[in-house]
Amino acid sequence: MANINLEVKGMTCGHCVMSVTEELSEISGVDTVSVDLATGEDQNSNVSVTTSGEVTDDALNDAIAEAGFELVSVSR
Repeated sequence: MANINLEVKGMTCGHCVMSVTEELSEISGVDTVSVDLATGEDQNSNVSVTTSGEVTDDALNDAIAEAGFELVSVSR
């Protein structure tokens, strides 16, 4: 089991949180998704992902982009 921390740009509301959570949850190997929504337009939100399998940065980036947002950074 691994924890991955993502910094995501552009999230502003609960609907944003739902979209990102849904897209990330569809990745094989992702167990849980937790979003700390930042307040303020220029703030990036923190997203924590817990995995039980191998999850690539490309898969994470694609899911965030599919939800309509920008992945700023990934830390493992």
